[in-house]
Amino acid sequence: MKTAAELLPGTLDLIVLRTLVRGPMHGYGIAQRVKEISKDVLQVGESSLYPALQRLLLDGYVTAEWGASENNRRARFYTLTAAGRRQLASEREEFERIVGAIHAVLRFA
Repeated sequence: MKTAAELLPGTLDLIVLRTLVRGPMHGYGIAQRVKEISKDVLQVGESSLYPALQRLLLDGYVTAEWGASENNRRARFYTLTAAGRRQLASEREEFERIVGAIHAVLRFA
C-alpha cells in the first residue's frame, strides 16, 4: 500500500492557488481536492495548509469570508484574486522550468 507523500518545498502555494481556480473552497475542501486529484499521492496537512492560506491572504493572492460548509458547519472560504491568478501563472511557469531542468539532468546525467 502506498503512503501519501509530503509536498516538495515551494509547491504548496502553487497547488493551493491552482486548486482555487475552480472557485471558493474551505481549507478541508482544498486538502481533500488535492488528495483526490493526486490519487492519494499528495497530502496537505493542516499544519502546513493553514499557514500557507494565511500567507496567501496577507500577500493579497486570496480573500476569505466565513460561510457554511456542506455539512452546515462554519468554515472560512478562500477565493483566488486577480493578483493570485497572476502569481499562479508566474509560479507555474517557474515550476515547469525547474521540472524541465530536472528531467534533462535525469535523461543525460
